[in-house]
Amino acid sequence: MLPGPHLPFPPLLCPLTMSLNTESPIDPIPFARPCIGEDEVEAVVRVMRGGWLTTGEETRKFESEFANAVSSPHAVAVNSATAGLHLALEALGIGPGDRVLVPTWTFTATAEVVHHLGATVELVDVDESAMLLDLEVVERRIRQEVSIRAVVPVHFAGQACDMERLLAVAHRHGVAVIEDAAHAFPATCRGRPIGSLGDLTVFSFYATKTITTGEGGMITTADAQLAERMRTMRLHGISRDVFDRYRAPGASWKYDVVAAGFKYNLTDLAAAIGRVQLARAEELRAARQQIAEYYYEQLTGLPIGLPVVRDTRDLHAWHLFPIRLEDDAPCTRDQLVASLAEQGIGTSVHFIPLHRHPFWKSRPSIRGRRFPNADAAFSRSLSLPLYASLTHRDCRRVVAALRRLLTPSPSRSLVGVHLDEPIRS
Repeated sequence: MLPGPHLPFPPLLCPLTMSLNTESPIDPIPFARPCIGEDEVEAVVRVMRGGWLTTGEETRKFESEFANAVSSPHAVAVNSATAGLHLALEALGIGPGDRVLVPTWTFTATAEVVHHLGATVELVDVDESAMLLDLEVVERRIRQEVSIRAVVPVHFAGQACDMERLLAVAHRHGVAVIEDAAHAFPATCRGRPIGSLGDLTVFSFYATKTITTGEGGMITTADAQLAERMRTMRLHGISRDVFDRYRAPGASWKYDVVAAGFKYNLTDLAAAIGRVQLARAEELRAARQQIAEYYYEQLTGLPIGLPVVRDTRDLHAWHLFPIRLEDDAPCTRDQLVASLAEQGIGTSVHFIPLHRHPFWKSRPSIRGRRFPNADAAFSRSLSLPLYASLTHRDCRRVVAALRRLLTPSPSRSLVGVHLDEPIRS
């Protein structure tokens, strides 16, 4: 069994989203679905009726509550995790002449913000089991290349990298650590929340993430100066809060532009959703873990590799459930994806390694480098549906389809899979 609470599989966790699913055998099972209920709707309506829709008091409360949730002194709300990564690197002064280590096993946003700042992206391979940043390679590169200013670990699928080891190596050489925690809320490393460890940590609230505001993100840090810089730069480099300009007692139209900033602020409408989602975060995580446990129980024995949990003592966010086809699988990854799609089951691939994309593989710092672990995993990997509102029947359909497609003997393909029986008594 996996770490954390083991709750009964929820038959109807999210009434609004679940009402769309009639549980007919032909109903599609999407790869991802946000879990939005009446409380989120009421929160948005409350803000709309209050007459202030952009960044204001609701966003401030969301920042304060999120900072408390991850034990961080400062939290800065932004309109995407991409914006958060950009602001974090900019606040550290990353720019031309600097090199930043980024895992090749990630979405392009992790690297593109480095490029936008004029710094050089240095891709790094991942370990062959959990697909987390290969820290031996990181340590070797930091020792060899004095121009490396920062490293961006990606907490893949909801599981934390070994932050203790990474921070020890990085800080010994004066290298900053900006965590890409787009998959990792809530999660822990050695019992400490992700969001309280690195120099800066960036979370995503995109529609597919573990909690959502539709679009949005959050940056956490213990450094007050970095937090202040990011607050200024998220809204055009203006030296005072836009909410104060219009609503605070004695508000003045005067303001100073102190830097060439960006338009990266989060709206109060989004923050209202985020505050409700934040309050439900552990409930949603526990439901995803129950589904992950069911997949482990039912898929063991098939010619697939199941996710490797690096440290069972830590909390796993279970944003994704990635599987990997083994050598004796009767089909390819692409064939499996297509066959599942024909049966109405959505999947995705995480990730197409960056060094395989035309733009990144043409970069001088990347050209000619080898990434054997990422390459070996890519052609065999896919992610199964995993979200809190998956029903009993949805999960059994996913398992039944995988058994039919991956079990050599048809007579064994549906053993133990009965669509009308509960998953657990």
